Amino acid sequence: MQTLLDALRHIVGSPHVLTDGDLTTWEQDWRKRTHGKALAVVRPASTDEVARVVKTCAEFLKNNPSSGLSLVPQGGNTGLVVGSTPDASGRQIVLSLQRMNAVRALDADNLTLTAEAGCILQNLQESAEAAGLLFPLRMASEGSCTVGGNLGTNAGGTQVLRFGNTRELCLGLEVVNAQGEVWHGLSGLRKDNTGYDLRHLFIGSEGTLGVITAATLKLFPLPAAQLTAWVAVASLEQAVRLLGLAHRHLGAGLTGFEVMGQFALTLVARHFPQLRVPLPLEAAYFVLLENSSHESEAHARAQFEGLLATALADECALDAVVAENLSQTRQLWHLRESIPLAQALEGLNIKHDISVPISAIPDFVRATDALLQAAISGVRGVNFGHLGDGNLHYNVQAPEGVTPAVFLREFEAQVNTLVFDSVLAFGGSISAEHGVGSLKVATLEKYKSPVALGMMRVIKQALDPLNLMNPGRVIRV
Repeated sequence: MQTLLDALRHIVGSPHVLTDGDLTTWEQDWRKRTHGKALAVVRPASTDEVARVVKTCAEFLKNNPSSGLSLVPQGGNTGLVVGSTPDASGRQIVLSLQRMNAVRALDADNLTLTAEAGCILQNLQESAEAAGLLFPLRMASEGSCTVGGNLGTNAGGTQVLRFGNTRELCLGLEVVNAQGEVWHGLSGLRKDNTGYDLRHLFIGSEGTLGVITAATLKLFPLPAAQLTAWVAVASLEQAVRLLGLAHRHLGAGLTGFEVMGQFALTLVARHFPQLRVPLPLEAAYFVLLENSSHESEAHARAQFEGLLATALADECALDAVVAENLSQTRQLWHLRESIPLAQALEGLNIKHDISVPISAIPDFVRATDALLQAAISGVRGVNFGHLGDGNLHYNVQAPEGVTPAVFLREFEAQVNTLVFDSVLAFGGSISAEHGVGSLKVATLEKYKSPVALGMMRVIKQALDPLNLMNPGRVIRV
């Protein structure tokens, strides 16, 4: 391997091939469930360097098939399914894209921005806003996640119901394939009907088919005003009814619709007492709505007032408050985004990122809650997520007094089977926005159609015959 490492040092420079010291930043996943051992962390600074690194590794693997060498592309390493950290073999090279962090171009007339894969999402948002435009991808990790990771996992976030997942925001890609060749597909075209749309193969492939090095993304006009409301509801049925009202009253102005269970917010109040919940934690669920107007704040507020008056009169809301200023809006979103952190402080938990048809969400939660309680008395559900697009983070916390680590060891497999069987029964998906990574490979094989799995394997083997790119993730070959 020393010859290979020397060749990589020649390509990217010795300071950017890391083999010694504390590599925890690259070797440990965000949830701290897994700590691998990399052969090296390689940090290229350009697409050409990425291509040369991949080509060098492909040639080495071809000549030394028993070496078990492979590449693990990595962005901000904020994923939740262990898809971008190395295993414990010491044979995987982490290909970190963090040095490739530039915004290459912004075309205001075409409403597009081209950024490198290592560009942090928040920096991209700020570049768009400086030009008076909006890049609408929003999530709690936006201060550290990167464009390449967002695309590699087809990330979702809080504005999917209006703007779609990252896939819908991408017009073109630049990709280094598994042979070390560069596909220059950075088109800013919204119409290009010239055969297979290759970008969709790489979006959501989690680095198993190639390395995304840059992307051309859609921008939108900045809204004239954004208002946020916090609404208490008695049940998920009421929340779904409120969503229907919001669509009718706000139309395309509805850019966010989050739901949070009472216990989820109780954890926030317990671990972050400095955060003020605007309504008493007496309702079963709370909804966070965002209304964006291209006319004025007065127009947005009038729309909101009409919606909330109707919701209260029709008894699909118990109480509501509307943020009066930007500071209050940020406080409301901070409450929502603090749920995962509060849950982590409560202790290790069993996370689920599932989706079911919006109309089926109340029945799904009722049925699955009952099954969990029957199987494990006292288990606590931390239920929250993006109700507006049917995506719930249906997480499961240990009963009071049960050590979280023991709970995971003894019950994780049982809980996952129970939840995923229920998801399947209600016509849903076991992964809505986090991806498959290595955590859900076996689960995918159980719940995905054999025909779909077969086609996925054919694609993987055709594009990456040496199995160089992120093996053991998404699909086993």
